Amino acid sequence: MRLTRYEQETIINFNAGDQTATLYTRDPAIIRKIDALVIKYPDTYKCIGETDIDKTYEMPKSFVCYRKPRRLSEEQREAARKRLEKNLKNA
Repeated sequence: MRLTRYEQETIINFNAGDQTATLYTRDPAIIRKIDALVIKYPDTYKCIGETDIDKTYEMPKSFVCYRKPRRLSEEQREAARKRLEKNLKNA
């Protein structure tokens, strides 16, 4: 079954009383990423349910992260552009 982009949702659920978070997703890209974590870190990430279109995982709540937006100065942006050009020439 092929899902639309809108139907490929991801829901993270946790509360203040638990130490674990539950992640439910229908997004194939996220499923691949979390499956890799399940394989590499089986004591930390667990697949607790799946169907043919979705998976549910459990992980420590402390692994859910919030970040402020990254802001680059013009100097940082120019330095990154030059590094990219150099790496592309050497590839």
